[in-house]
Amino acid sequence: MIKNISNLGDAALYCDFGIEVNKSINSQVIKYFKTIKEKKFEGINNLTPSYNKLIISYDLKKTNFKEVKKFVENIDAKDSSDINSKKLEIPVCCHENFSMDIKRLEEILKLSREKILENFLNNEYFCYMTGFIAGMPFLGDLDDNMRAQRLETPRVKVPKGSVALTEQFANIYTFESPGGWNILGNTPLDVFDSSKEDKPNLINPGDTVIFKEITLDQYKNYNE
Repeated sequence: MIKNISNLGDAALYCDFGIEVNKSINSQVIKYFKTIKEKKFEGINNLTPSYNKLIISYDLKKTNFKEVKKFVENIDAKDSSDINSKKLEIPVCCHENFSMDIKRLEEILKLSREKILENFLNNEYFCYMTGFIAGMPFLGDLDDNMRAQRLETPRVKVPKGSVALTEQFANIYTFESPGGWNILGNTPLDVFDSSKEDKPNLINPGDTVIFKEITLDQYKNYNE
């Protein structure tokens, strides 16, 4: 449930669901996010969900903080829409060409390459949010023995499709970009497609993801 609602600048409202980061709280964020989108409240022009927060932006020419706050407070979380999540299987190639940080992870986690991949591939991941770069999914939760800090010096360029982890999360880089996550492999899937205007994200908040390892040959021939 929402703990507090406050102003965020002149034309945004900040919904705080608490300080914890877990699936239960994030599911509430996603329910409010989807319910507000469905109700199409006049004046709300953008919704930004995160692990445990929801930012609601609005047009001051059409509404104001008081009206939007009242609207949000009157939403009954028990009656809000189901998450309607998908379960997705994401292919990932962990060949040495792609697993740039496997040696670093072996040293930090005190685990062999084989054990790291076994743990990673046997886990099921919940998409808490997308962001940082368009469509990038933040996937939790890694087991305690698989958690590593970011690189001390981030890379200037991380290849598109890189599958990486840091702290309790795994993610997929949807574009080539700077980044400091520990890279474990690469997926040939387009996780974000801007040509699909209505649904550009393959993975959305609330979805569940499992990773399936593929060989280098399968990776090269995946889109043929």
